[in-house]
Amino acid sequence: MSTYVDRVIEETRKKNPDQPEFLQTVTEVLTSVAPVVDAHPEYEKAALLERLVEPERQVMFRVAWVDDEGKPHVNRGYRIQFNGALGPYKGGLRFHPTVNLSILKFLGFEQVFKNSLTTLPIGGGKGGSDFDPHGKSDAEIMRFCQAFMTELQRHIGPNTDVPAGDIGVGGREIGYLFGQYRRVRDSWDNGVLTGKPLTYGGSLIRPEATGYGVLYYAKNVFAHENDTLEGKTVVLSGYGNVAWGAAKKIAEMGGKAVTISGHNGYVYDPDGIVTEEKINYLLEMRASKNANVKMYADKFGCQFFEGKKPYEVKADVYIPCATQNEVGMDEAKLIVDAGAKYYFEGANMPATNEALAYLQEHGVIVGPAKAANAGGVAVSALEMSQNSERLSWTSEEVDAKLNTIMTSIHDESAKAAEKYGFGYDLIKGANIAGFVKVADAMMSQGLF
Repeated sequence: MSTYVDRVIEETRKKNPDQPEFLQTVTEVLTSVAPVVDAHPEYEKAALLERLVEPERQVMFRVAWVDDEGKPHVNRGYRIQFNGALGPYKGGLRFHPTVNLSILKFLGFEQVFKNSLTTLPIGGGKGGSDFDPHGKSDAEIMRFCQAFMTELQRHIGPNTDVPAGDIGVGGREIGYLFGQYRRVRDSWDNGVLTGKPLTYGGSLIRPEATGYGVLYYAKNVFAHENDTLEGKTVVLSGYGNVAWGAAKKIAEMGGKAVTISGHNGYVYDPDGIVTEEKINYLLEMRASKNANVKMYADKFGCQFFEGKKPYEVKADVYIPCATQNEVGMDEAKLIVDAGAKYYFEGANMPATNEALAYLQEHGVIVGPAKAANAGGVAVSALEMSQNSERLSWTSEEVDAKLNTIMTSIHDESAKAAEKYGFGYDLIKGANIAGFVKVADAMMSQGLF
């Protein structure tokens, strides 16, 4: 490894000793790009890596709100504006009790390179709160969103920072957030948030975009291997927008998703989540106040495995769509033992670095998150473009652009890996391709 890379990783560890998720992604990315760094000694002179691993701005604020019983509550709100060299900061808002600085910094750092890979003019950021929307009434969620945006609006704008949704933040929450932004700012800046409903500037295909994008990316991997998804079984984790979109596209491409999962376990459906009724029920189930995947098992007569992950189910393809680090060494061994050749990441950093290394060592082709799940942010950026031009594109137009972007991400990743002697290593290729564009922009803009 480059001594410069090694030194920056060690310095980052010393500065952020209590942020394991952030340190995990910094180590993974910088280790991959070491050959590029070694080829550019000017990076060290300009302290490029030191600047790259430090967010340009971190905002943390109090969010006070009142529940339906009149009891006040206080949560923490965050916005990490990580790197704006390529454009306005862009990245989702996550409402989940696990949210903290480490998780948001890891998400923001990953977002920098993911957004770079899309070739669209957007920088990287992330935000959210430790607020748990699960079990809250609609009125409580509205009051929380309004309190959250009252502070956040000071730090965002269509040309500054454009948040979107993430875990716990869907179209309903985006609506409440935008409504409060409009009231406080007295301005119709509908390009300030993406993931909006269609009635006021949202984009067609946006809810499905991440899941669709994973399969468009996978299609290019299959083509490289002279293979197709036709007739293959797929294990999905999660049951949110990513898993829903992925299940739809898997069925269209002739494959069969056989699992979904949640916090309480997973469902195995040997017949596949392939019918319109089953796929649509994922949306209905998620909208329920007490949503859990057992509802699917009860409705369709499937097996529910309480407290377990779906990776014990044998399949041809594995696509984690839930949350970070759900795939450790135990899960990686199950995937290898199943004889699977393909693993694509629909969630953000769903595997540990050790698990990824194990999968690759045993011949599994890995489509990393920052490449495979970039479809969501890609269509968010396309939504920004439509808002700027005050027009809307058809679903066919958006879908075609998404397909083109995902093909480009795969091809550029493969090309970068080959250039630096890594063969068909899509992890290193994605890191290098995303890094080079950001590094060039930072160097050309001088020290700041």
